[in-house]
Amino acid sequence: MDFSKKLTSPIVWGNLLAMLLVVIILCLLVWKGMDSYTHHGERIDVPDLTGVQETDACYRLNQLGLQGVVVDSAYNKAYPPGSILEQTPAGGRKVKSGRVVFLTVNTERTPTMTVPDLADNSSLREAQAKLTAMGFKLGTVEYVAGDRDWVYGIKSRGRNVYAGEHVPIDVPLVLQVGQGGVERDDFELDDFEDADEALESGELLDNADAAE
Repeated sequence: MDFSKKLTSPIVWGNLLAMLLVVIILCLLVWKGMDSYTHHGERIDVPDLTGVQETDACYRLNQLGLQGVVVDSAYNKAYPPGSILEQTPAGGRKVKSGRVVFLTVNTERTPTMTVPDLADNSSLREAQAKLTAMGFKLGTVEYVAGDRDWVYGIKSRGRNVYAGEHVPIDVPLVLQVGQGGVERDDFELDDFEDADEALESGELLDNADAAE
């Protein structure tokens, strides 16, 4: 009897309604808070920042409620140093405010790579395949006296470079390759000059007549 009276007591029902009201209010607050935290319904167009200087790019992103963070660098001579080469998310994508945009910046100096040991150590085809795979650019082959298609040297900007040297990746390497036939040490330049002088003076003809 006492238990049934307690269940029907206005105080008990008042407490239950108050607790229910508190739960409803808390749910509404959490729902609104989640919307605010996740920026529900917000959509911002990410600008295309390719070619824009790093400081200007970050400023533009901040003005839109976004954040720019440089995460990598690369080299492209078509763009000025310090400009943006790539971005994630890409320009035109729709994101929520507060989103981080990851940026790749063009380096100020041309990257260099180490020249491998190829001189007098590989054929033309082997050298071309290895250098191309490493990312080097190749210029026109320079033929020298020696075994056919054998690499005797490597040039960069007109001078010989050797294994272990660092050279810019955007400067073409010129391979010095044997043309076959006459060996490098078979004749000296002085020998040809002496022969020319002998022909001009008629010395060879006199010797030939004497031999007859």
